[in-house]
Amino acid sequence: MFIRNESFDSYIRSYPIVTGLIAINLILYVWVYFFPWLGGDFIRDMGIGFNFAVIMLDEYWRLVTSIFLHAGLTHALFNSFSLFLFGPALEQMLGKMRFIVAYLGTGILANIGTLIVGGIDYNPHLGASGAIFGLFGIYIYMVLFRKDLIDSANAQIIMTIVVIGLIMTFVNPRINIYGHLFGLIAGAAIGPMILYKIKSFNRFRRRPDPDEIAFDPNRWQKKEKQKQWLKRAGIALGIVLLIGWLGQLFL
Repeated sequence: MFIRNESFDSYIRSYPIVTGLIAINLILYVWVYFFPWLGGDFIRDMGIGFNFAVIMLDEYWRLVTSIFLHAGLTHALFNSFSLFLFGPALEQMLGKMRFIVAYLGTGILANIGTLIVGGIDYNPHLGASGAIFGLFGIYIYMVLFRKDLIDSANAQIIMTIVVIGLIMTFVNPRINIYGHLFGLIAGAAIGPMILYKIKSFNRFRRRPDPDEIAFDPNRWQKKEKQKQWLKRAGIALGIVLLIGWLGQLFL
């Protein structure tokens, strides 16, 4: 359920929403931190979660935009990796639209909880953690009330991850505690609605991997092309990051 063994192309085709969300997280990270002079500072300033601006200036879009912004590379990679591992099963189980509603809905509810409990003087906050914990909340609902949707081994994985996540929430002073807690609660709360008439996740329902021999005798040629594509993409990304870094030095 949580083991990823698809090829790069197969993963993108099978889980387009998760892939898109990860791409948005990473693209915005690069834009904000490497191209502040090209609108990055504006995106961060206008998108970050800021209770004062929401309450006093009616900037309600911050309840949504802050979900896609992160405080640094580690923050962006950790949340994106969590989504990479735990998002696909829910996307396949719920379907595209329900998954989008679950992800954005719990993220927004986490920010609303932060707004209400944290109050007008609460520190600015950002990150997808509220939405990620929202997905964990849905999994917890499965573990407790929809055991037909998750086996015992994966249930143990989820409970262990949630316990560790909650411990880290209270240990790290820089974490938005309210966002994590309200995201988790929101996910569990919408569980009955979002999982209504949902059948169990089946790893055999995923689309066939075009790199498998049984379906494509030219798999090795495709793998070589894929390696070349990844190499070119890495070089292109390196050039983009270098340009952004130089821009910060000289502007």
